[in-house]
Amino acid sequence: MSGVSSHPRFGDLPRTLPVFPLAGVLLLPRGRLPLNVFEPRYLNLVADALGEGRMFGMIQPVDPDAEGDGDEDEPPALYRMGCTGRITSFAETDDGRLLITLTGLCRFRVLQEVEPLRGYRRLVVDYDPFRADLDEGEPAVVDRARLLAALKPYFKLEGLQLDWDAVDAAPDEALITALAMLCPFDPREKQALLEASTVTARCDMMTALLEMAVLQGGGSTRQ
Repeated sequence: MSGVSSHPRFGDLPRTLPVFPLAGVLLLPRGRLPLNVFEPRYLNLVADALGEGRMFGMIQPVDPDAEGDGDEDEPPALYRMGCTGRITSFAETDDGRLLITLTGLCRFRVLQEVEPLRGYRRLVVDYDPFRADLDEGEPAVVDRARLLAALKPYFKLEGLQLDWDAVDAAPDEALITALAMLCPFDPREKQALLEASTVTARCDMMTALLEMAVLQGGGSTRQ
């Protein structure tokens, strides 16, 4: 097992990064993403990550309907930004699947793709524009009343349940991060939330997406 701290420093982040491309899935700094891993190449990825700092990246394919991501001569194109996470819990099932939790650390920009390893894709990435992701930073400026006013009808329209007591108790950044990852937004909307420059900007964007979805009668804002 690598000696990297459970709270990695900026210099600990791998510049050549194994990635798990998955459409419609968003990982944000300090967010917690559960994953059910069963494909052999991603079992390989997790096994290798466990021995090398427990870190890998989540990134979306540009085409959400693209099949596979490494078996073809031309694997599906990826967005140019993703987020690195660290495995903070894992368990193996009787049928060989791995149930893991990936906790978000820092966003990255893609510089280039390199040869895959044991079936999974790898990217050379740049974290420099996102150094602040590793810090708590300044408190977000959140219009919580407006957010909740849009969130409640959205969840009703989507048929989703939410622990409203937990929502009321959650700090602003934790709430924004959890909702951005949880809400069933379109993959392009998820990418826009990832690319928002600040938590405040992410909150404003998400509130607008919720309001638009409610006005359109539920679902994502896709046309």
